[in-house]
Amino acid sequence: MEASNVLRGTPDALTPEALAPLAHHYIDAPARFLPALHSAFQRLTPWERMVWTLQDKPHPTPTPRGLTVRRLEPRDAPALAALDPDASWIHDAWGGPAGLASSGHGWAAVDRAGDLLAVASTHFRGTRYEDVSVFTRSDHRRLHLGLACVTALCADITARGHQPSWNCSTLNRASRLLAWTAGFRLVREYVHHAAGSPIWNGLPTPGGRPSGETAAARGSR
Repeated sequence: MEASNVLRGTPDALTPEALAPLAHHYIDAPARFLPALHSAFQRLTPWERMVWTLQDKPHPTPTPRGLTVRRLEPRDAPALAALDPDASWIHDAWGGPAGLASSGHGWAAVDRAGDLLAVASTHFRGTRYEDVSVFTRSDHRRLHLGLACVTALCADITARGHQPSWNCSTLNRASRLLAWTAGFRLVREYVHHAAGSPIWNGLPTPGGRPSGETAAARGSR
């Protein structure tokens, strides 16, 4: 998921021209900014989100026979690249499969053939928190492989002195359930907005839809 652009302070000095570079991106801003944003973009679509932090122990996650949950290694880059195209978001934050495989911030459920069945990784890393992402192949869901990877990753994050965090749509029941099962608890809810084309001289400029988290990506949790 693409990070939101954050607006704080006072919107008084903001003009449509100043806001135009935020077109086709997500914007996290208090309600007082909405009039300025509506005047700057042809479309402004709200997206309700939830923030969770790790506060409890995860449910037990026995690993099925023949599978191993381990840290990703550089040799796993081809297997990451071979995942479904809908999974590319999980390594995009690291510059691609090779970046995530060599980062030391990813865990995977791996079969005897070396195929990756589920992957959990740090998606955004701050000075205090590390936001967790997870993808499970569609043919291996309901085996708790994503949960096993998240549990291993969270132990790793905690050992680094950071706190695991989780961010998902309020509508993504699968993601919320996995977060709860992994020991995350809700901290806050917020709304960010997908900005459409900028309005300039009364006419929208060409452009596509905002990039970011897809339903298929977060639904794969």
